[in-house]
Amino acid sequence: MESAVNNGCCPEHGAPGGSNCRAVGPHKVPGDSPLAWFAGMVGHCKAHALAARAAGRPIVGIMCEYAPRELIFAAGAVPVCLCGGDPDTIPSAEAHLPTNLCSLIKSTYGYLVEKANPFLEMADLVVAETTCDGKKKMFELMAEARATYVLALPHREDDPDGLRSWVEELRRFKVFLENRYGVAITPERLREAIELMNRERRLRRELAELMKMEDPPLTGRQLLDFKSIISGLPDDLDQYERALALWRPRERSGSATHDARGQSPECATARQQPVRVLLTGVPLVHGAERVIEIIEANGGLVVCQENCTGLKPILEDVRADAPDLIRALGEKYYHLSCSVRTPNRKRLALLAQLATEYRAECVIELIWHACLTYAIESFHVRRLVENELGLPYLKIETDYSPADSARIATRVAALVETVRARTAAQHKWLSGVG
Repeated sequence: MESAVNNGCCPEHGAPGGSNCRAVGPHKVPGDSPLAWFAGMVGHCKAHALAARAAGRPIVGIMCEYAPRELIFAAGAVPVCLCGGDPDTIPSAEAHLPTNLCSLIKSTYGYLVEKANPFLEMADLVVAETTCDGKKKMFELMAEARATYVLALPHREDDPDGLRSWVEELRRFKVFLENRYGVAITPERLREAIELMNRERRLRRELAELMKMEDPPLTGRQLLDFKSIISGLPDDLDQYERALALWRPRERSGSATHDARGQSPECATARQQPVRVLLTGVPLVHGAERVIEIIEANGGLVVCQENCTGLKPILEDVRADAPDLIRALGEKYYHLSCSVRTPNRKRLALLAQLATEYRAECVIELIWHACLTYAIESFHVRRLVENELGLPYLKIETDYSPADSARIATRVAALVETVRARTAAQHKWLSGVG
């Protein structure tokens, strides 16, 4: 099966080849590419965190998109995502946590046990949240070693009392940060933080929208790399702008240009187009990108990532001109359609919208073992995809171990062939009608 990650145009494909027409995967990019910058993301973030701490700015760990980075920034601190993506730290975690628990939770806690995550070691505070039960109970253990603040998230969707409760929760969090760090979170400081995060969300949205193109300039795996564990870094924002300048659709000159996948325009017509995949389900945190790599190595192209490491948290901005900025923050974050919300109708509506906008040909849902909320909600997702959208659907349940990679690759390849057969049949029918 032809790889959608390394499907650069080559002489044997019957199209122009040579040294300037080569495959460029997610870890093999020109040194001056924005992708090369983000390949060093962890190092950049560590340098930033060390410099911030040396300047007296606290490091605050977060593990969920419900944690409002804007309030942490406005308190003069640096929010850092602590979600673990390393399978090697899981055995240490299992000395304290059950084995039948989500890999993300165990990997994160394993870093604590092994003292192996420099950001967690630097963290003055961990902001926890009451999303899934596994994380809630893990945070109780983490709190024995790290100062921890728990945000209580209302779970009922579109509940006016729930929204009011959430806004008040953020007001209490603001007061907590002010008292802990001896600062005043003024409207001016909070508005500045909101504008920073709005800018980052806008740039990431615009990058994601490149995948709407007929032949996108990036793979889904490459787009996933455009996410730092520390938000708002000036150099990151500059690289977002540079990537958009490089790869936005524009008038072409007579000379061929290459996209981030190392392909000239002639290459797109010389190969079989990959199948457009909408990926939903659990987040793909740094180090846990195996499944998206398998999808794109077996004929798929992930044009849309609905999950928390993709579009879900960046589709809505915070109203920087709102008279009550805390309420504006609460409204934005309350709208996140996580599977812990009940009933989670907004996620289904969003999936239908994104499938249309990104012209998805199939939907793949990724669920980590023991992630019960996503596992149960997959019933609704499958019914939506197959019955209402009329698209093929594949559910992949796995963990961080690569042991089932071959099995997943076989299932993805079969899905790709199913989609291509459907497309060929539709073209044949339309040709007959014509």
